[in-house]
Amino acid sequence: MTDEHPLVVVMGVAGCGKSTLGEALASELVAVFRDGDAFHPPANVAKMHAGQPLDDDDRRPWLANIGEWLADQSSQGAIVACSALKRDYRDQLRSAAPSTFFVHLAGPREEAARRVAERPDHFMPASLVDSQYATLEPLDADEAGATLDFTQSVDALVEQALSALA
Repeated sequence: MTDEHPLVVVMGVAGCGKSTLGEALASELVAVFRDGDAFHPPANVAKMHAGQPLDDDDRRPWLANIGEWLADQSSQGAIVACSALKRDYRDQLRSAAPSTFFVHLAGPREEAARRVAERPDHFMPASLVDSQYATLEPLDADEAGATLDFTQSVDALVEQALSALA
């Protein structure tokens, strides 16, 4: 990918480090960063806080908001942390912002659950990590993106993401 102003979705299950990598990558690329959680309607947040997984109907308006935001950032580049667990979700984002590149942070369920459990003030409970792994559809070979091991250091992940974007 050789886009001067890349649009990047850092994707994966809760606890994989999407926001951490997204912020670091945005700093390196001098791009705007937003956490996908900020695009959730209040009903989605309440549902997750109650320990109920979101369904596709819950996710559609959230993904539409993220896709619209990405498209609006195309002149300056942007990074967003968004689970984008299914191919359909990524297709929805690409329909709004076709040049979007996906960085999938993949790794062991146990590590993701441990990290989520250590975030007591977050609305996403560790009990939903299993449902995210059950929903996850890894990047297909025909999707613009890269899959990275989230157990690596942030510096290593930034280096690998930048290399994949080059």
